[in-house]
Amino acid sequence: MPKIKTKSGAKKRFKITGTGKVLYAHRGKRHGMIKRTKKQIRQLRGTDVLFKTDGDNIKKYWLPNG
Repeated sequence: MPKIKTKSGAKKRFKITGTGKVLYAHRGKRHGMIKRTKKQIRQLRGTDVLFKTDGDNIKKYWLPNG
């Protein structure tokens, strides 16, 4: 059997922490900033931790080697 490849899109979108949690960047900050309030833009900074079951699915199907 061949090895399972990591999904390239998932590589760019998610990061696994040392304790096994999955980090992701907030959506909605690529363009159209003029429409958003300053508060919205501020709150979209940085990363967040995925809900545990969602993170488990990401690790199982898209980041098997991560």
